Amino acid sequence: MRITVKLFAYFRDNRFKVEEWEIGEGTTVGDIVDSLHIDREEVGVLMINSRHTEFGVHPVDHDVLAIFPVIGGG
Repeated sequence: MRITVKLFAYFRDNRFKVEEWEIGEGTTVGDIVDSLHIDREEVGVLMINSRHTEFGVHPVDHDVLAIFPVIGGG
């Protein structure tokens, strides 16, 4: 199964902006985040195909997963 993974803000540091990934059946969004060595507590927004998603969701072929960090300000 092939998906696109997009990283945003400082998650791109020493990683990538956009990559095509081959993932196995049963892979979750959380598995992908973990494989990137991103602390789940640092994740602010997860989206599949521009819709909010969660760590336990299983992407399907041709999905686009976007991973955004928590962003503070004031």
